[in-house]
Amino acid sequence: MLNAKISGIASYVPDDILDNEMLSRMVDTNDEWITTRVGIKERRILKDDTKGSSVLGIKAVERLLESTGVKPEEVELLICPTSNPDYRFPSTASIIAYGCGLTNAYAYDIQAACAGFIVGMQAARAYISAGLYKKIVVVCAEKMSSMTDYTDRATCPLFGDAAAAVMVEPTEENVGVIDGEFHVDGVGLPYLVMKAGGSARPASKETIDAHEHYVYQEGRTVYKHAVRDMLQSSQSVMEKNGLTVDTIDWFVPHQANLRIIEAVGHRLQIPEKKVLVNIQHYGNTSAASIPLCLDEYKHKLHKGDKILLTAFGAGFTWGAMYLIWAFNSKKKK
Repeated sequence: MLNAKISGIASYVPDDILDNEMLSRMVDTNDEWITTRVGIKERRILKDDTKGSSVLGIKAVERLLESTGVKPEEVELLICPTSNPDYRFPSTASIIAYGCGLTNAYAYDIQAACAGFIVGMQAARAYISAGLYKKIVVVCAEKMSSMTDYTDRATCPLFGDAAAAVMVEPTEENVGVIDGEFHVDGVGLPYLVMKAGGSARPASKETIDAHEHYVYQEGRTVYKHAVRDMLQSSQSVMEKNGLTVDTIDWFVPHQANLRIIEAVGHRLQIPEKKVLVNIQHYGNTSAASIPLCLDEYKHKLHKGDKILLTAFGAGFTWGAMYLIWAFNSKKKK
């Protein structure tokens, strides 16, 4: 059976930086409070209100095509996991595909919140294994600042804007996506949600005045579920595939909160040197966080490295994925 491998990776973040000192002038908070609770020092922000997540996604895909040498017309499918679509419709994927000249590709969005990357990878894996497509782009594009309430000191330090993209292709080698486990539990609805703007609660003067078009999160409940569920799904994937802390080369969790990352890593007994973290520079970029982290550390990754990914997001939706890295990156000059 064909495996689905990542044959290339690229990312894009906006130039504008919003650090903790700047944030403390906007809302009642400070660097020490933010750093000790979530481990974030700064985040990137797309300040232009006329531009959406697709702008970030187009930049990431353009970089991906350039780095892999794949021509736009060769891409057959583009999958865009995002919680911040440009519009209710059409899909952000269709905008990205058009912007990148992917004239022969179908494109669609996935809504799996912060678990979007691994869910998108599982979909790409299925298409590849079935022989339906040979070149698939999974691009996670998230303008998180568009749903962030900068008057809410509990949530506004958390989020940043970013996009990251991977090329997924078939291989007969023992590399690529080996296994994945995914879960969803609707019990999470009240604890992590945008309360208004959908069909259940359409936009109105009342919803706008009540700040219901931003992320609402009950942090303690989300923390408890995230640690437990990321831990259990990671343990399950490890057990099914005979993985141990010694045989895993890298552990890449969703970059939501440094305390969650540390708690899960500690309970799995994975050495800190194997845990890839970049939340301090970018904050929580939702579906983009795992591929953004992989791209930042790609020069440390070698073909054959065994990597465990795990994510948790609104829904609640969560899971883990085991993949074997498929290529060696050229060293930065």
